[in-house]
Amino acid sequence: MQSNYVRYFCALVTALALVSFTSQTPAAQNQPSKDAVAVVNGSVISRSEFDAEIGRVQQRFSSMGQTLSSTRLSEIKKEILENFIGRELLYQASQKNGIKVDEAAVNEQLAALKKRFPSEAEFNKALSKMNISEAAMTSQLERNIAIKKFIDKQFVQKITIPGKESKAYYESNPDLFKQPEQVQASHILIKVDSKADDAQKSEARNKIEEIQKRLQKGEDFAALAKEFSQCPSNAKGGDLGYFRRGQMVPPFEQAAFGLKPGTISDIVETNFGYHLIKVIDKKSESTIPYNDVKERLEQHLKQKKMQKEITSYVEKLKAKAKVERFSTNDS
Repeated sequence: MQSNYVRYFCALVTALALVSFTSQTPAAQNQPSKDAVAVVNGSVISRSEFDAEIGRVQQRFSSMGQTLSSTRLSEIKKEILENFIGRELLYQASQKNGIKVDEAAVNEQLAALKKRFPSEAEFNKALSKMNISEAAMTSQLERNIAIKKFIDKQFVQKITIPGKESKAYYESNPDLFKQPEQVQASHILIKVDSKADDAQKSEARNKIEEIQKRLQKGEDFAALAKEFSQCPSNAKGGDLGYFRRGQMVPPFEQAAFGLKPGTISDIVETNFGYHLIKVIDKKSESTIPYNDVKERLEQHLKQKKMQKEITSYVEKLKAKAKVERFSTNDS
């Protein structure tokens, strides 16, 4: 199974609709081969940038508590190298096709990236940590925009998905469009820490029992939730919206799915504390109508077709290009 990183990077190489700090710097010119992992029609993909990218991949796996085997690391290195080569070829193709990028468009994207950080200093700190200068980032943004414009012109604008094709996909994959049973419920929560002593538990239990008595006398559930519930949903009268099985802790789920709309549960204890649950509505398992997913489905099929065509196009570019690959074993 492909790693999340590889899926992300492949998407960047093909669609290039997103820009991230993991993008490579522009290929240097006339660099000695010992400092390169590849040379693509004379443009160098530097070993230092390749090594930096490999380091970022290893950090991602490490943050997830995973260690890459030497075999898997070798596979990822090959995949990343081919992605870099493909990306360079797409950029070269964009230039041959006269794609121009306005400085304003680059500045706009750079400003958008900076807004993701609390301050200019934090932005510069992030660049420094990844050993990328702002000038290199700006140049990379220009390249990304150029490739995206080329892909839009060469592929996106030319690909269409006929209605009969999306309809056929919908009918051939019914399980993908099933909507599981759902419940809309509200609750009142009196919190109890998992480490609470008997006295604290008793106090919380007494509070929820008092609320239960008021409900039994006919007081409004939403009003009592706003007044007493210790869950953020109290602002909405305890309304949690619709949820399906597996989204709530088991005792809560069992109680909610066992109630009829309009009814209120007995006191339910979970690791959060004590709950009173009111079911507002239930939806049985169903199939999402075709018209409700038609637009998203067509977009999905268009994306798949586009990626397939771009992959094929890049392979043709590689076949015609002068590409020198050097060992990545020392990376």
